[in-house]
Amino acid sequence: MDRYRLIDQATGLYEEEDVFELDHAIDIATKAHSGQKRKSGEDYIIHPLSVATILVEWEMDIDSVIAGVLHDTVEDTELQLSQIESLFGQDVAFLVDGVTKISKARSGMRDLESYLPATKDNLTKLMIAVGQDVRVLIIKLADRLHNMRTLEYMPKGKQKKIARETMEIFAPLADRLNMGRTRVQLEELSFRYLSPKDFTRTKTLLDSRLKKSQRKLEKVKRDIAKRLSEEKIEFQMDGRIKSVYSLYKKLDKVNNDIDRIHDLIALRIIVSDLDVCYLALGVIHELYTPMFDRIKDYVANPKSNGYQSLHTTVQTDAGQIVEFQVRTQEMHEYAERGLAASFHYNEQKLTEAYSKGKIAELPEHLRWIKELQMSAALTGKKKQFDGDKFRMNLFGDRIFVYSPKGDIWDMPAESYVLDFAYRVHSDVASKASGFKVNGAMKPFSYKLQHGDTVEILTSKSASPKSTWKEFIATSHAKDKLRLQLSRQKRGVFDSVAEKLRRKRPS
Repeated sequence: MDRYRLIDQATGLYEEEDVFELDHAIDIATKAHSGQKRKSGEDYIIHPLSVATILVEWEMDIDSVIAGVLHDTVEDTELQLSQIESLFGQDVAFLVDGVTKISKARSGMRDLESYLPATKDNLTKLMIAVGQDVRVLIIKLADRLHNMRTLEYMPKGKQKKIARETMEIFAPLADRLNMGRTRVQLEELSFRYLSPKDFTRTKTLLDSRLKKSQRKLEKVKRDIAKRLSEEKIEFQMDGRIKSVYSLYKKLDKVNNDIDRIHDLIALRIIVSDLDVCYLALGVIHELYTPMFDRIKDYVANPKSNGYQSLHTTVQTDAGQIVEFQVRTQEMHEYAERGLAASFHYNEQKLTEAYSKGKIAELPEHLRWIKELQMSAALTGKKKQFDGDKFRMNLFGDRIFVYSPKGDIWDMPAESYVLDFAYRVHSDVASKASGFKVNGAMKPFSYKLQHGDTVEILTSKSASPKSTWKEFIATSHAKDKLRLQLSRQKRGVFDSVAEKLRRKRPS
């Protein structure tokens, strides 16, 4: 990796003056890192240039790319944050500072038993807490991806330690940001170092089957292309090969019988708009026999990280089972690059909305970012941390539930109806007298299911009760209930004190 390749990739993607700023940042970083080497023996500047190149490939905004070039300067050189701010502005300095804080937080944990749950939680909490601009986390993912690509130069012990941290922290974080391609790359690289024998065995098995699958798939591709063209549907079609780590996990569920795995290759069809998605799906089902229990509409019901696509599995006349994914170009960009796809040339950064506390302005599948930042801030004040709940919020499954008006709410799995009420509004929750779920009355102990429609019944005479603690799971609801009960007690005390004062003889 050299500066010329980076500048060449950036030219045309960014404004001319932005590319000039990037070139200036490379000069500053090269001088700051002068004389420093990596474990590979290469000049250290190769690493920040590679990180910036990854950010360009993800089409991040220019401030993030410049921050990628400079991300190690404050920690590893004599360059000061104030100098970066003076040269490149407050936004770039803020991003560099955020990445530096994450690195320092990790460095302080190196002597701990790194993979105890509490330590993982603390690292994640610190990452979110300092990542007040989500671009900080995206830059850190680019940094980790390049480090994983060059992990071979590290000692064996460090290889496993870094790979495990990547698998348990950074890959799930990429998934929560819906950066699917990055998640797969981090998992594959980690798996290679954590279980080299399993990796080699699984990859050999996958490669042997792919040759057969690809030959059979060519006829299916020709037939589908012909029918879509006859319907005058403009499309792009390619194949998605199952990752080695994903196959390894799936084999474990089917007693290592690869014949029971039908999605080694999925055909991906990209069309112009949503209506055409369903039209293309209809063409596929006319041509082949659909397996109805394996049709998934992630457009009407997106995944919790915002992923949208139509999935179907069909059987051909020859008995071959094939999986298809149908999506628009916009859905495809988001599926591949996730939140990173939102930043390029985006004048109003997504982060501006939640950095000012305007949670409602965030897309539903991204509100967990603000919730975790708020949770981390509260943790700092209380000096205590609910690790299980935090881990559930970040890495646990998410579900979508609906209000009677059709509004979509993203909740952690295992949430109760009261968690939903507190998510809507704490005042509404305090007056909750009951809940209707899908039109039927449900007790306070009811746990939400994906797709539930929840109606909160309220009463003026209702008030928060200490027994509600048994029926809430989210830290947000717990904090709100604790505050309400505290106010109740204070109100009762004040009322009694006032009555005693009035009875006192004058």
